[in-house]
This record gives sequence, C-alpha cells and structure tokens, in this order.
Amino acid sequence: MKGLVKENLEEKENVEKAEEKVEEKQSEKINSKTKENTNKKQTKKANNKPKENANKKQTKKANNESKENTNKKQTQKANNEPKEEKTNKKQAQKTNNESKENTDRKQDEETNSKSKKKTNKKQDEKTNRKPKDNANKESDIKIEENGKKDKEEEKENKNQKFEKKEGKSKEVKKTVKSMSEDKKKKWIIPTVIASIVIIVLIFCSTIFALININNEKIINGISISGIDVSGLSKEEATEKITDIYQQKKEKEINVKYEEYEATLNPSLMEVNYEVEKAVEEAFLIGKKDNIFINNYKILFTLIKNRNVDVNMTLNEGVTKQAIEDIGVNLPGVIIESSHDIEEDELIITKGKAGIKINTEELWKEVKEDLNDINRKEDYIEILVEHKEPEPIDIDKIHEEVYTEAKDAYYTKDPFTIYPEVEGIDFDVEVAREQLKEEKEEYIIKLTITKPEITLDKIGAEAFPDQLATFTTRYDASDVNRTTNLEIACQKINGKVILAGDTFSYNKALGPRTAAAGYRNGKIYSGGEVVDGIGGGICQISSTLYNTVLMSNLEIVERRNHQFVTSYLPAGRDATVVYGLTDFQFKNTRQYPVRIVASARNGIATVSMYGIKEENEYTFSFSTKTVGSIPFTTKYEEDATLTEGTEIVKQKGANGLKTETYITKMLNGKVISTTLLSKDTYDAMARIVIKGTNTTMQESTEPQVPIQQQTPEVPSEEIPAIPETNPTIE
Repeated sequence: MKGLVKENLEEKENVEKAEEKVEEKQSEKINSKTKENTNKKQTKKANNKPKENANKKQTKKANNESKENTNKKQTQKANNEPKEEKTNKKQAQKTNNESKENTDRKQDEETNSKSKKKTNKKQDEKTNRKPKDNANKESDIKIEENGKKDKEEEKENKNQKFEKKEGKSKEVKKTVKSMSEDKKKKWIIPTVIASIVIIVLIFCSTIFALININNEKIINGISISGIDVSGLSKEEATEKITDIYQQKKEKEINVKYEEYEATLNPSLMEVNYEVEKAVEEAFLIGKKDNIFINNYKILFTLIKNRNVDVNMTLNEGVTKQAIEDIGVNLPGVIIESSHDIEEDELIITKGKAGIKINTEELWKEVKEDLNDINRKEDYIEILVEHKEPEPIDIDKIHEEVYTEAKDAYYTKDPFTIYPEVEGIDFDVEVAREQLKEEKEEYIIKLTITKPEITLDKIGAEAFPDQLATFTTRYDASDVNRTTNLEIACQKINGKVILAGDTFSYNKALGPRTAAAGYRNGKIYSGGEVVDGIGGGICQISSTLYNTVLMSNLEIVERRNHQFVTSYLPAGRDATVVYGLTDFQFKNTRQYPVRIVASARNGIATVSMYGIKEENEYTFSFSTKTVGSIPFTTKYEEDATLTEGTEIVKQKGANGLKTETYITKMLNGKVISTTLLSKDTYDAMARIVIKGTNTTMQESTEPQVPIQQQTPEVPSEEIPAIPETNPTIE
C-alpha cells in the first residue's frame, strides 16, 4: 500500500514538472506572436489614415488606445499565465472579454468617426462636394476592411490559444509517459534480480525440507526433560529416556517430620511417565508442518535449543490417602473430642491440640519430585499445621444421644421388622457442670428406659434364614488378644440392621479403652511390633467384611491393612481405627438382617440372618497379585552386644499390590465377575541388631539371640497393623 502511494506521488510530481516546461514554451510562443500581431496592426493603421486632419487625429487616437490596451493585456496575459489548468481557463476567458471590450470600443469610435465624417461631409459639400464624397467613401471602405481584419485576427488568436492548450496537454502526457517509461526501466533490473533470488531460495528450501522429511532421526537442538536426544532415532530416544524414568519410579520418596520418617512408593501411587508421547513430539519437530514452517522450526532449534517435557500421571486418590495415612502416625497429631455410649454411661473424651499434615502441600511436593528427574534431595520435609480441637458441645451431644423408648415388633403383610429402641437421656446441666473440670475423659450417667419387647423376644421367626457365615482362626493361648476378640463379638452380636440402614463398626464397638475392657496386644507401629491396647479387633471387622459380601450387602467404607494379615489373604481384610478409619455397610436387602458373632476355641465366627428373597446369589472370590515390593533391611546398634554380633529382631516380608475380583452366581451359573478392590500392602522391613561393644571379653559360650518378636508373615499370632494407626486394634 505504501509503495502505491509513493508511486502516485512521484507520478504527480513528474506531471507538474512536465506542465511547467510546456507552459514556459507556450508563453514564449504567445509573446512572440503577440508582438508580430501588434506590429502588423500598426503598419496597416498607418497606411489607412484618412486625408482629413480631423478624421486622422480621431482615428489615430482610437487606434493607438486600442493598440496600447491590446498590447498591455496580451503581454500581461502571456507573462502571468499560471501553471495550473484552472487558472489558465480563467485568464483565457478574461482575455476574451477584454478583446470583446476593445472590439466594442473600436466599433463605437468608428461610429463616432462616421458621424463626424458625415457632419464634415455636409459642411464640405457646399465647397467641394464631389471630391470630398469620393474621399469619404474610400475612408469608410478602409475602416470597414480594418474592422474585418481585426475580427479575423481575434478569431485566429482564439484558435491559436485552443491549439496551444491541446498541444500543452499532449506534450504533458508525452512527457509523463516518457518519465514513467524511464522509471519502469530503472526497476526492471532489481525486480529480475529479486525474482531470481526468491526462486533460488524457494528451490533450496524445498530441497532442504524434502531431505529433512525423509530424515529418520530427531533434528539437532532437541532435548527431552533436559536430556539431549539430537540425532537419535525414535527407538533410541525412547530407550534412553525410559531407562532414566524407570530408575526414578523405582526410587522411594523419603518424607520426614522432625525425627519421624516415612516413605512413599511411586509404583504404589501408580506413577506413569508418557515417554513415547514425548519422543513422538520431539521427532515430529521440523517434519509435520509445511516446508516453510518446518524450515523455520529447524533453524530456530539450531539457534535456540528446544526442550520437550514428559507428562507424568499418578493416582491422586491413592497418593493422598497414603499421605494422610502418614499424617496419623506423626508425633503430636491432633485428636478431636469424641463421645460414645457404653451401657448406661456417656463417655466423652476430650480432644488434644496437635499437628495435622498438610496433605495438599505435600501432594504438590511429591508431584514436583516425581516430575524432576534431576532432583537429588534426600527427603521431602513434611509440612504440618497446628490445630486446636473443636470445643465440646454438650447440647449437640444431647441432641444426638436422646432417644425415646420403643418396643420391637414386626408385621406379616408386608413382612417388616421394627426393632426395639432403648430410651436414652441425661441431665444436660449436670453434664455442663462436669465439663468445667479439667479432665481427659468425662463419664456422664445416662437414664436408660428399657422397652418391654425386644427383637430377641420376637423369636427366630423374625430372622428365620441364615444368609451367610464366615470364620477365621486365632491363637487362643494369647489371652489378651482373645479377650479383645470376644469383646468385639459381644459388641456386634445381635445387632439388627433395618432395610436401608447403615451399620458402623466403630460406633458399635466404641472407644478402645481399658475402661471398656480392652487389653494390650501385639500391634504394628512404625513398621515394628509393639504392645498396644485393643490389638485383634481388626480380625473381627475383617471376618464381618467377608460375611457382608456373601450376604449381598453394599460396602460403604472399607480399607485394607498396611501389611498383609496372618488370618486372611490379601484383598480380603478390613482395618479399623477409631475416629479415623471405619468399616461400614448398608442393608440393601428387602428385609432387616441380624448379626450373630462369637469367638470361641480359637475360631471367630460371624453370621448374617434374615429372610431369603426370591433370587439368592452365591459368591466366590479371586485375588491377583499385580506387583511386589521387596523389603529392606534396617540395622540397629546395641552397645550391650559384642562388636560383630548380629541378631535378627524382625524378619522382613515383601509388600504386595493386588486386585480382588468377586464372582456372582445364581443356581451355579455365573452372572458377573467384577473388580472388588485394588489394594497395596507395604513391605515389612527386616530389622537386625548389631553389637558395637569392643571392650567386652569374648565369651566361650555362644551368644543367645534375642527372641524374634514377630514371626514371618503369614502368622496367626500377630495381626497386621493398618497403616493409618500407630496403635492397632
């Protein structure tokens, strides 16, 4: 656009210059013609003077005035003719008007002259009538001839001016055309050269692009996640990058809070790196677009290197759950206030301020670590925040606890069972006064109103059919653990779940306290075997879990243990942690169901009773191991043992990653097989105690090894601890 405007301006300048030259030439011609015409008129007028003196003076005066006016105006017109065409038209018109005025003036003067001549003629007729008449006639003829000649000259001048204008226009056009042709000639050579250069560049670019399209290597200047892959084939680049990321996946992520340490396993978090996609993107740079874009990308990459990132994916839910599981094991973790009913007492446990793991922030840190293959930090600092427990709200607790007593009953048409409801109440003001005391636990006396008719009085006819039963074994010689199993069975035995209701294991058992009768048992804490209250109750929740599955009830909440249990295969267990992890199921059957549980002679049994429906299904289970996690060995120094002595404190066990499937059958025919759960079990570390004492005398007797605290999994004596609880139940 700018080029067109520039060319128009230049052409306009050329036209103006050409017009100036033509005007100068025509001005010179007009001046010369004007002078010639003036001289001719003076000569003619001098020859045509009348013989009479009076007429001669008047005629001469008139001719002189006309000549002077004509010369002045023509000269002024010739000298002042403008450069532009509009001004020329105006001045030409002015000149014509002046010429007409001069002509009219001449005619008036001729008329006056004729009148005077007639007057003189009459006066002279008396004296010399004949000679004077002849002279006057001759004079009149000459004047008429002069007038005609003047008119012809004026017409000739007009024609000359018109021809002058036409000539000027033709000369301007000719001059502009000549200048334009000269200018075009000047641009021909550069245009030809530029065209040749462009053609050569296009040809070379095409050849370059065609060569590169057939190139089976990644172009120079390309890297993937900072790793140079220039000149490699797709297969070579894939192998190189995959090896590096595989090492990243196999390395556990260490997390730490003060003295507490834990690990996160990338394989268990289902970490995946899209290496092939990144390699494909790197390979197509400079190949997938048109030749111009491809060439630009190739040159740009050569000048400024380009990096392609590898996209990383992982199971967010599993990862965050693993982080939260670590959080409950942190020293000084917050404990919220809780309450539960045990027989005729309301037990309120006061909460404790503490720390809470910042799951979102640690999640981001873990993702950054997994994304960065060059990160070399030994561990990630666990981010926490200080939290205060919610204050105890006794009014809210009363609303939750208060219940009116109702008798159990059932109807036959339709068949429906309505269980009894005990009336529960307590004095709110008395409880409020008790809470003013600084205690860890508050026991508030409840007023229990017993219904007259209970479900057990309804009789077996209310729950005539056994829907399912499942058993597990335990070591009856472990008195403490056996006691805990018996308490758990007593808590859930006889519980009726109405159709559509949800059962909570934690709610049924209540807090695991010494006051509730629970005893210490062997538990897993921090990957080791220690004593903890309530050990063993997870075996009853796991037994109940299998009974619920076989009764065709809906699982609402369930989580596997941290380690593989001794009493059930992987994928078939259900851990619980009071206040954190619960086992819940919903009665999705048409009629109510009743739990019957017992722990006797080393066998824990949980059965489900109710009314069978028209279609009763049977179930089977299969578990597939999809991954294995090798255990690690940890050493603990003991200054009481001689240097060089090693004692195995805890045998190691590999962790597992499993998938459990449930098959549903009707009359022996398979209806469906679906995925029940995906579970991961951590590896149990092997712990070895090393002696460091160099001053002790060598004993001639062999060193008595410390009794191993945990048998190799599987074991029926010691259950696995859930990852979520430092104190197993």
